[in-house]
Amino acid sequence: MLSVWTAIGFVGQALFSMRFVIQWIQSERLKRSFVPETFWYFSMAGGITLLAYAIHRQDPVFILGQGLGLVIYSRNIWMIWRDKRKTAGDDAIADDIGHASAS
Repeated sequence: MLSVWTAIGFVGQALFSMRFVIQWIQSERLKRSFVPETFWYFSMAGGITLLAYAIHRQDPVFILGQGLGLVIYSRNIWMIWRDKRKTAGDDAIADDIGHASAS
């Protein structure tokens, strides 16, 4: 029988592995290498879950690896959100200009 922490470790690994499946499927659809936004969300979810497991196991190598990975995933998600906000702002400005010129 699996312990709760072993199950958490397997769930984290499954989440982390899904990012590759998603990236592969999307790249195949586009016929080019592509990293979809969901890749980073699965990276973050899997990384957080695996970090919790690593802390429970008290494995400093695993903790360091997952901890540093989370910094990279967070940075990528932050850049995605920043670009979406910028695009939304640019669209709002374009709408305002369009409305002003129509008057």
